[in-house]
Amino acid sequence: MTEALLSLPSALLYSIAIAGILIYIPFLLVGLARVQTGYDIAAPRAMFDKLPAYAQRATWAHQNSFESFMLYAPAALMAYITGQASTAALAAVGGYLVARLSYTAFYILSIPLLRSLSWAISMVAIGTLYFLSCRSAWMQ
Repeated sequence: MTEALLSLPSALLYSIAIAGILIYIPFLLVGLARVQTGYDIAAPRAMFDKLPAYAQRATWAHQNSFESFMLYAPAALMAYITGQASTAALAAVGGYLVARLSYTAFYILSIPLLRSLSWAISMVAIGTLYFLSCRSAWMQ
């Protein structure tokens, strides 16, 4: 019998760290665009209108990632605390991370339909973790 490489409780905690890292992936493109347009240290936010369209979309993806993370981190922590170890919880964790990475890519590439679908999948994943956790807490 083989053991899983990573237990679900560990996966929940690691997923929070990975989700935190995903916040900054779009910002790498913003940084590159800032260098290309001539970074103004005195007025970094005033540069936004000078950025290429892909970098503006990357900025929006970066900002949305913070909003999503504020919902995901407590959901993953609740699942961790309530001892979720189901395939549904694991699917929600994996689905969230893949959806958020896809969301960023589709936002930067300006593919609105797939971006919206990725966003919806990530929200369903978050809702699943909250549901599983609350159901578990209510049944105790």
